[in-house]
Amino acid sequence: MKVKVGVLFGGMSVEHEVSIISALQAIHALNRDKYEPVPIYIDKQGHWYTGEGLMDIDNYKQLPELLKKSEQVILHTNQEGKHLLINAASGLFRKKIIDEIHVAFPVTHGTYGEDGSLQGWLDLNKIPYVGCDVLSSAVGMDKIMMKTIVRGAGLPVIDYVWFYSKRWFDAQQECVELVEQRLGYPVIVKPANLGSSVGIQKADDREELVEAIESASSYSPRIIVEKMVTNLKEVNCSVIGDYEHVEASECEEVLKSDEILSYQDKYMNQAAKGMGGTSRIIPAEIGEETTRRVQELAKQTFLELGCSGVSRIDFLIDQNTNSVYINEINTIPGSLSFYLWQPKGKDFEQLTDDLIQLALKRSRERAQLTFSYDTNLLALQGKGGGKLGTKK
Repeated sequence: MKVKVGVLFGGMSVEHEVSIISALQAIHALNRDKYEPVPIYIDKQGHWYTGEGLMDIDNYKQLPELLKKSEQVILHTNQEGKHLLINAASGLFRKKIIDEIHVAFPVTHGTYGEDGSLQGWLDLNKIPYVGCDVLSSAVGMDKIMMKTIVRGAGLPVIDYVWFYSKRWFDAQQECVELVEQRLGYPVIVKPANLGSSVGIQKADDREELVEAIESASSYSPRIIVEKMVTNLKEVNCSVIGDYEHVEASECEEVLKSDEILSYQDKYMNQAAKGMGGTSRIIPAEIGEETTRRVQELAKQTFLELGCSGVSRIDFLIDQNTNSVYINEINTIPGSLSFYLWQPKGKDFEQLTDDLIQLALKRSRERAQLTFSYDTNLLALQGKGGGKLGTKK
């Protein structure tokens, strides 16, 4: 019997469209002899849909028409442990059970999909799923927490400061002085928990700093400001595996049209290819020693954050000193970073197969753990301690 893979994508995120591209790439890469893909599209309001038409990217040009031809569903685990797609609409002649899945494959970039929210929901419903768990997803999505943990592990990160946007609105001068005293200019201003370069701006002086923070605060309640490396080379490396074994991909240098790699650079030049269409140099022209350094740091970061599945770790290289800094981790990277594995002999089909097998392995391991005790504390009510819930 084929494994039915529920590929979840879309979502309530500014990276919604990017998620569609990545997910459809993954769906078409699945080995159809082993797996049967079940598309599960999450619209921007959080409604879930399934249907064959969702697997054709051209259909998204007329999204309202596509959704009319799709079934709105609820993913539910019944008492027998089956993970069922239930028709969300009521009606006497409507089919109640639309489909069933055996494992979930989230390809949901950004908020409510990559940040642990969806992973927690899948855990509660005992649905095996591909990729990082709740903790590593949440930490990886939050740039401040990620850098705090990585720096605490002794790994190199660029100098930074952070604050809540409320603090910015209440004490703007204090925040500006904090940036100027700790970092100086130029700096990079980022929302704490978004990806795909959304809301990121460079600031060369106080006026630009204020403008950049105002912009970032519209995306996130927490802001991070980082010292900018002026003679910069940006290099990415992917890692696949889990706590027992990890493997690093080839490194890439992503080419950008400005000083900051933008959303335009990443996705808009060849939109249908997602991150696979971005201009890049593979392998990155950084020499063997620096390549090994980046790959080792990528694996260490992956393990320190407790990751599983595939992630992409982005690095900053100061070309004046050849210093390497960990910039951020993408726990559900664009296009699942398949293009970084091809030079290592792992095609997209093999990549998706590895990810599903890692998910099923974790599910088997979790099934052996104890999450509750078979006791009835309430049966002790009134025996030697009065009634529960009352004061003496």
